[in-house]
Amino acid sequence: MSELKQNSTSDPSQARPNMEHFWMPFTANKQFKANPRLLVSAQGMYYTDVDGNKILDATAGLWCCNAGHGRQEISQAVSQQISQMDYAPSFQMGHPLAFELAHKLSQLSPAGLDHVFFTNSGSESVDTALKMALCYHRANGQATRTRFIGRELGYHGVGFGGISVGGIGNNRKTFSQQLLQGVDHLPHTLDIANNAFSHGLPPHGLDKAEVLEQLITLHGAENIAAVIVEPMSGSAGVILPPVGYLKRLREISQKHGILLIFDEVITGFGRLGAAFASERWQVTPDIITTAKAINNGAIPMGAVLVSNTIHDTCMHGPDELIEFFHGYTYSGHPVAAASALATLSIYEDEQLFERAKGLESYFEQAVHSLKGLPNVIDIRNTGLVAGIQLAPSDKGVGKRGYAIFDHCFRHGALVRATADIIALSPPLIVEKSQIDDMVNQLADAINAVG
Repeated sequence: MSELKQNSTSDPSQARPNMEHFWMPFTANKQFKANPRLLVSAQGMYYTDVDGNKILDATAGLWCCNAGHGRQEISQAVSQQISQMDYAPSFQMGHPLAFELAHKLSQLSPAGLDHVFFTNSGSESVDTALKMALCYHRANGQATRTRFIGRELGYHGVGFGGISVGGIGNNRKTFSQQLLQGVDHLPHTLDIANNAFSHGLPPHGLDKAEVLEQLITLHGAENIAAVIVEPMSGSAGVILPPVGYLKRLREISQKHGILLIFDEVITGFGRLGAAFASERWQVTPDIITTAKAINNGAIPMGAVLVSNTIHDTCMHGPDELIEFFHGYTYSGHPVAAASALATLSIYEDEQLFERAKGLESYFEQAVHSLKGLPNVIDIRNTGLVAGIQLAPSDKGVGKRGYAIFDHCFRHGALVRATADIIALSPPLIVEKSQIDDMVNQLADAINAVG
């Protein structure tokens, strides 16, 4: 505290902390601390940095602040709940808000997914879903079904289960000897050669779903528990499913008694103009994992939406038996639940999912205006999310993407860089003029960096 005071001005928002002790996640720590980007407040569509500059949020924080920043409805709900009851356990105990939230989520979820298990993050939601799949097959008398199938370039969090079924090399290689055994991967669906600059879902690549049949032939359906995919791969750079691809995965998995898990941590709660990608693309999985926008990023929280069949099968047995030996200290945390209920009310009252759908065409036209700028080799979009892919610099993969990201920030816009892909995913409250601003900022950065 004394060091913070030494480095502070009369305005607390201008405080520049000692940065030595925080080991930052998914960050080049030495690079960041040499030239930091510090945010101190947020309201509506904008952050304010430590120097008082307004930063247009073109990423909804980290895919999570779909209702924008500084929502008084959420902060008031949090304040009231933390004053009334700061914590309650969920092991053999309960509190009303967790049950109320589960009910609300069951009303939003696809038909037949009426049960909810609470977690604290997308990573925990994924590991929970994998365990649920194993629990279900064992309870259903098919205990040999233990293998999982993920997908290349998939991101499913950073738990050992998630990185095992995930397909991003840098997330896996350091821990490769300790990953889950019995995991295979489908090929990714990114095909710039055939699908570059597609508007919406790419037309080519349905055949990649047929690899699932090949993997089933290889391993035996009786040994496979579940297939897990992101309907849209966000963290890998906005990789979209080809037309008909998700439906085909559903048909194949259902035919062989294999569960289908959709990781909707990014796509859930309006990003694609519907409550879930499964609704948008009319494909219902057996399990949906969520987090992020469930409560506008206010407090760590996630939820797993699970089918009635899975839930009911796992509920067989004596009444006094614990059916699922799994859970977290903060599952269904009362303050997190209060923030989620307030967030869901905002989504409904302001019709933000419908609003995102209504803005999709304008957003699409805006981002595709970047075609033809230096080194832009692909643009991908759906709902209110877009990925702009750039050719790698001669200096190395990711150098151009980072330079564009940093340029945007220094000039008043927050975008997201994954290697040489820039992602835009603004809060659903975004105005058309702000879409123009973020795209213009990005265009300036692309031209400046070259």
